[in-house]
Amino acid sequence: MKLIPVTRIDDPRLEIYRSFRENAFRADGSFVADSPHVVKLLMQEGVRIQSLLATERFYKDNAVFLARFEIPQAYVAPRSEIEKIVGHKIHHNVMMHAYRPAPSPIEALGNRIVMLDEISKADNIGAIARSAAALGATGYLLPEQGPHPYNRRAVRISTGHIARVRYSLYDDPLSTLSRLKSLGYRLFAAEVTPDATPLSRVVVPERYVIVLGHEKKGLSPDILALCDETIAIEMEPGIKSFNIAVAASIILYRFRTANLDFNNT
Repeated sequence: MKLIPVTRIDDPRLEIYRSFRENAFRADGSFVADSPHVVKLLMQEGVRIQSLLATERFYKDNAVFLARFEIPQAYVAPRSEIEKIVGHKIHHNVMMHAYRPAPSPIEALGNRIVMLDEISKADNIGAIARSAAALGATGYLLPEQGPHPYNRRAVRISTGHIARVRYSLYDDPLSTLSRLKSLGYRLFAAEVTPDATPLSRVVVPERYVIVLGHEKKGLSPDILALCDETIAIEMEPGIKSFNIAVAASIILYRFRTANLDFNNT
């Protein structure tokens, strides 16, 4: 791998690192990730790389690891110069320009799907992705209108673990849920309602979808009506709900610890 010294912070080849914004994607589907842990995990999971922008120390410390990958451009600069390029202070020594993996068909999401409805915060999308990867979810289903799971902030919060979960994007939640039901999934709506099954008493099937709603509005009556069962986490009186990412983690843990064969995807 030949390193390319950065001699000008306005080098047009580095424009992606200067102008990229949290909620933006280029037409080619590229995104930017940062920090050694995130970048290396994404590389291990097979994300297609366009370039790295890193310090000489990063390349030296990770030479054996980096030799395993095809890296078309490897730019090198001191961290002070990288900060000038990106326009703010950084606490790491590497950034990566890569291409987000293509969405998977719904049929390829496996037996254990987490579906989000109208999620508006990239932080929550990233945090749920991390929990989904850690707790055995095989698929991640998100609305097209919300932040993308490879949004820069979401990738960072997921610490790169989004790459370990197959994802798909949907347009209409009701038709998507109907399709999932026709494919044999049991649909669980996570919502506090009078008839909700306490989470500790849920019977977990082999093939399921956990549906989580908007951070403040929750799930719509139409979605609740279409789901097979509503589930709620038992809480102390007077506490209405958890943060959605925390709730997702608790539910995923409960579903994972059911007596099922989780090696069957």
